[in-house]
Amino acid sequence: MHMESSVTDSEVRLTVARCLRSLSSSSDTEDTVAALQTLQSYLNDGPESETPAAQRAEFRRAHYTRTLQCLVSNIQADWVHSLKAAQRVELWDALFLKGPPEQALLVLMQAVQELRPTAGLDRLLAVTEQFLQRGRLTELLWSYCSDAAPPDSPQFRETLLGRISALPDIVANKLQRGSRGLFLPQQYYPLLAAGMVAALERTCQALRDGRDCSLTFVAQTLGKVCIQGHSGLVLAVLAPRLSAASRSDMVWQRVCWKLVENVPQRWMESVLTELLQAVAGPEALGRIIGNLVLTNKKAQFVIIHKILLLQYKYETRVLRSVLGYLAADRERRPLLLQVVRSVSQAWANPSAVKHTPLEQQLYVSKALLLSVSLLKDAERQELRSELLQCMLGGMQSHLDSGVPRIRRMGMVVGECLSSCMDISGARLKFEYDQDEETRELLSLMTPVACDEPEPEPVNGFDSPQETNETAPSTEEPPPRDKSLNTDPQSDLDSDDELTPYDMSADQEINQASPPRYLRDCLESLVSSEDPLRVELSLRVCESLVRRNVFAAREISVQMSKVLLHMENKYNIGGFPGLRHAAMVALTATDCIPVTQYLTTEFYSLNYSLRQRLDILEVLAAAAQELSRPITERRDPARDAEAASAGPAPYPGDSPEHWRQVVEKRIRSKTKVLSKGAKRPLIQASPNRYAAVAGHFFFPLLRNYDKPQVTFDLLGSDQLVLGRFIHTLGLLMHLAVNAPIASQMGCALLDFVWTVRYHSDQMVRRGVLFSVCSVFVSMPSQSLLLDLSERLFETRAWLADVAEADPDADCRSLAVQSLVLLDKSVKKQLEDPQAVGLES
Repeated sequence: MHMESSVTDSEVRLTVARCLRSLSSSSDTEDTVAALQTLQSYLNDGPESETPAAQRAEFRRAHYTRTLQCLVSNIQADWVHSLKAAQRVELWDALFLKGPPEQALLVLMQAVQELRPTAGLDRLLAVTEQFLQRGRLTELLWSYCSDAAPPDSPQFRETLLGRISALPDIVANKLQRGSRGLFLPQQYYPLLAAGMVAALERTCQALRDGRDCSLTFVAQTLGKVCIQGHSGLVLAVLAPRLSAASRSDMVWQRVCWKLVENVPQRWMESVLTELLQAVAGPEALGRIIGNLVLTNKKAQFVIIHKILLLQYKYETRVLRSVLGYLAADRERRPLLLQVVRSVSQAWANPSAVKHTPLEQQLYVSKALLLSVSLLKDAERQELRSELLQCMLGGMQSHLDSGVPRIRRMGMVVGECLSSCMDISGARLKFEYDQDEETRELLSLMTPVACDEPEPEPVNGFDSPQETNETAPSTEEPPPRDKSLNTDPQSDLDSDDELTPYDMSADQEINQASPPRYLRDCLESLVSSEDPLRVELSLRVCESLVRRNVFAAREISVQMSKVLLHMENKYNIGGFPGLRHAAMVALTATDCIPVTQYLTTEFYSLNYSLRQRLDILEVLAAAAQELSRPITERRDPARDAEAASAGPAPYPGDSPEHWRQVVEKRIRSKTKVLSKGAKRPLIQASPNRYAAVAGHFFFPLLRNYDKPQVTFDLLGSDQLVLGRFIHTLGLLMHLAVNAPIASQMGCALLDFVWTVRYHSDQMVRRGVLFSVCSVFVSMPSQSLLLDLSERLFETRAWLADVAEADPDADCRSLAVQSLVLLDKSVKKQLEDPQAVGLES
């Protein structure tokens, strides 16, 4: 027997390992589908299953959790996206919905906590919704009630209880305000309560069949949910069901008693206090908790002391339920006498009359009158002396108070107590104004019906998913039109009269959809080998970055690294432009980290010249975008809404239309002699580039004179040098009026001065463009103060280039630079402040 078990375990282990290896590394869809079908066979119960029961049990015990974790870790794989909708539901989703529910729930909640907002997270949330809708919570609770409960440890059970009780909080922490309806507390906890009722119904049936059951886990779940503040939502569903079911069924009563008894002591108070408010009356309370007040010290303290003497927030019906519950059973009546003594002492205490809130005194007065009204004659005679002392002392304390309500309260209670004790046939009678409060106190001495009418229990409690599934089946299909039900032969004859559709302009529907989350886009670019998926991700990358600024800043450097190293392996149309636009959007969105990465990588090893040129182009384009004013962008959602609103209404339908027509006619016939052109006011906006210009500029000048094995900027790589100097000039030009412009201009002139006589004309053009940018962007005052020693030499060099350089563009740029230099010097010399500074 032991040998057979070992063989079974090894077979299952080897098969599962092979399947998980295929899911993790295989790119063949047929291979992954076969692996999913093999794993699915271990969960198919029933006579049609070909997998032996021993192997299915071993898979559920030792390999199910690992299988689900593998599915979650590969949720972004290409084979998952290549599955059709029916295959995904049948193979992928079913693995979460058919196995042990406690393991599936733990894996789903762990994945929800770890995953970032992606399409994979949406998929897991959809599976979790199906998990709840299909009654898997009921199966989970019932698995712990039955005698075949799964083995677990205290740590495992505590974790499972935490996930069940806090599932809405876990999802809300991840989705923030975008949580789905089923995960809201108002829907989840009633669903959980319905699952508890269904599990208890199965427990009752099992007990009738002679099988042993345990309610410990259900009781722990109830206590955990109540202590976390959701007792009202759960017991609003659970208490009426338990009360109705236990009305005439002793098995149900025993189940209810055992359920409450098994609630842990640390959670007992939260369960009892809400249960007292949810039940309809003392009889229902007695049927649900039995003699718990006699066997559980914590429950006794809560019911006879804390609720009656320390708290005063409950309604009068709660007091009726508590005191009626104590009076309903002969074994519990001694506790009622104890309550009468303690409440009467609290009511007669002079210190309490002076220092406790008025609402609490009214609450204690109600408890005293209700408890006295439930006493029998023999019990009243037994407590007569104590009640008499309470009445006399308490009335004196209340009548001595300066608060009219307290005095009136003492009069009413004194009258009621004297009528109960019937002292020598004499009863106290006071004169006071009748109001709602006094009438309520007087009505407490009159016995009322204990319980409100309750509905009879139905045959079993259907879980929500069962009712949802069976409801549509009760609807009959609409009757078919008899005129359409013609003779088959006539249908065949009429086929020739049908006009075929023109399908020449039809396009093939693309099954793949572009990613909606930036992390999905990054995952596709990194690991996907599906050309269509990579192309779609690259095309939406820029828009996702600009729409989700917060998410883009989290992964900006990682995304820039992926795009910089990305190659056009799949011959994607417009690949350079798409890649460039995405990198520019990342740099403009998260300037400092991305520019630090790009400027560092510009001088790194193992980069091609094309990649270094791409870095320069991205930095230049991002700087240009940041330097432009922010214009108000059109809202695509608003445009789509306007387009979907339909055509504009007919002008004659508008009541204001005739006024517009008249005004237009008046304007057309009015002669205007002069009318100035209306120009829109230009609103000032901050230059976003000015604050980060140094991060773009100075790191590029850091290592230009350090030749490397694959890159020699001042040597053979003249093309990169020309583009490099031109980019520096552009960055300098965009920094006009920036505080750091003076430092940038000095550093740029120092750099280009060493290559001003370069043999390549593109390099010389870049040098002259940079010099023009310095003269344009630097303030005239800084130009004379910081560059006074070099201006004469620079002017002589520019004059030489303007006359002798063989390239016409270089000569033109030199002339422009001379004009700008002379203009700046002349302007500054004419300014008396500048002359004073120079002197």
